[in-house]
Amino acid sequence: MIIIILDGLRPDSISPTETPNLYELRESGTDFTDNHATYPTFTMMNAASFATGGFPGTTGYYGNVLWQPDAKGKDFASKPVDFRQPVFSEDYAILDAIDRCLDGKLFLVDGLFDAAHRAGMTTATLGKNGAAYVLDYKRHGLMLDEKTALPLSFAKELQATGIPLPTTAGNAYLPGELVLQPSNGNPIESKPLKRLKDGVTADPTDTSGSPYKTQLQYLVKTYLDFILPQKEPRLTALWLRDPDTTQHNYGVGSANYRDALSSTDQLVGQVRSKLRELGQDATTDIIVVSDHGHNNVAGSTTLFPLRAIKDGEVGNIDPNGYSVSGLVRLADLFRRAGFVAFDGLGCSYLPVASGIKADGSTVYKTLIDADGNICGAKGQKYLSPSLKVPGTLPPKALVIAVSGGSDYIYVPDRDRETVRKAVELLQSRSEVGAIFVDARYQDIPGTLPLQIIRAQNAADRNPDIIVSYDYDENAVVNGVKGTEYSGILLNSSYRGMHGGFGPLDVHNTLIAYGPDFREHFKDTLPTGNVDIAPTVARILQLPLPPADGRLLLEALKGGPSESRFNLSRQVIQPKKAATGLTIRLPTDPDGKDIDAGKSTYTFQVQTKLLTYEGTTYSYFDFAKAVRR
Repeated sequence: MIIIILDGLRPDSISPTETPNLYELRESGTDFTDNHATYPTFTMMNAASFATGGFPGTTGYYGNVLWQPDAKGKDFASKPVDFRQPVFSEDYAILDAIDRCLDGKLFLVDGLFDAAHRAGMTTATLGKNGAAYVLDYKRHGLMLDEKTALPLSFAKELQATGIPLPTTAGNAYLPGELVLQPSNGNPIESKPLKRLKDGVTADPTDTSGSPYKTQLQYLVKTYLDFILPQKEPRLTALWLRDPDTTQHNYGVGSANYRDALSSTDQLVGQVRSKLRELGQDATTDIIVVSDHGHNNVAGSTTLFPLRAIKDGEVGNIDPNGYSVSGLVRLADLFRRAGFVAFDGLGCSYLPVASGIKADGSTVYKTLIDADGNICGAKGQKYLSPSLKVPGTLPPKALVIAVSGGSDYIYVPDRDRETVRKAVELLQSRSEVGAIFVDARYQDIPGTLPLQIIRAQNAADRNPDIIVSYDYDENAVVNGVKGTEYSGILLNSSYRGMHGGFGPLDVHNTLIAYGPDFREHFKDTLPTGNVDIAPTVARILQLPLPPADGRLLLEALKGGPSESRFNLSRQVIQPKKAATGLTIRLPTDPDGKDIDAGKSTYTFQVQTKLLTYEGTTYSYFDFAKAVRR
């Protein structure tokens, strides 16, 4: 069984011309036409679902960006981590530190790789750092990601075979245990990004290709040349960061995005060719899945028209141009409204994506740190100041884990009035979409409890508020539909994003091919990333603890007909709308620009319910805010 995760692959990206291998796999095997990512639609959140078959309320895990202030440890580069700040969890060492803080319960339930290990199977996880690792974070099997190789015996085997290791591989071990040779080189080296003349903004007109092809080829080659034939794993997860990372940097629909699609498709073709060479193609199931979809980062083109980009400069309004808006620093909006808010980020200087209005003026004024007391560097440009979490939090503080298409808000002292006021501000900002709250606050108008989306956790690990950003699934940038607002993840000027509750983030790719799956079959029933672990466990005859996901029986040879499943639809919305609001436009962070005539906020969650033999499974299609 080989599970290939193509990070951020939208189903509509697959075509016979640009991705012939994926297209052929989809047409000849089972195509799940209505698959759903777990919301919030982040990589690490869905990694937990792949690993366990669980929603976040079950796993207790809320990646990508986590706030676990009691953790202690270093990152993959052996650099001490300040866990008072929300941390990006795509890092095996950070995950280990958080796991130690949680008494070995990073996930509150066992997963697929745990079951495979108990059955004596050899397993392998490879690919994107953090994401590949967390599938088997208890270190049962072989692991090679972009930062290290585990265990030590495996790393030394690779060296003995002449296969280079990631340059930071030795940091996972005691000094001297793993020494890289001068000839090792850097097999995971990526090309630097092409930026505009501001030195910050990625240039969407660049045509140099995906920066990550070399490292992805290294990972796949190592698997095909050594791990697959020599170790013969019964269960493999191969997690490739493209097209996602290229989409983040250059945007969906860009020339580099298309190159990422093509090169990644070729890697899928190499996997199938190797299986044929080894005589294993008729006995190996392949599942190709993406962790989520993807959108371009952009706000309303009425407020922020697309603009031409030429010679590294943003130019005039151009309906066929590029986005110059969409990034939101929520902690700064709270701070300007009088809240005590922190997000762990330093000074922010994102002059394009923070918004260029129709008249050519910018949403934020560029400021200069005259003496270095604000940003830490004299003369540094910034739009908003450093908002690092202090050693001692003041009362009624908010800590925001900035994650992308949705943000997590923690209220450490659980002050109800602070939560109510924070929700009211969110409802008044038109950049904001659906708002979900911890059960203790569920009577606040215009909100739904986290239980509705299976994100309330009995161990009290969930944020107090999960807020998604607004989106327009019909807006077009780079010739591709779908835009969304986004939090300023990692303080980077991203052009593509996911994590939100729009249909293009939620509906992702799922294809299955092999001896256990039906051929030339379009599965039109709703399915989800939570369904993969229980289905794989069934095929491998592994006992898996009860999961939130279901067995994809209708896609298996000899499985039941789709007619035996009962499908219904449900619209869920808050019992009471929020009223008496002043709706504020994203063109002014101080809230001075008003959307006149609107004063109410609510939202709807579109849900599918699938019932089979008395058990009902929920699939969340999208959530959309409504302001009137």
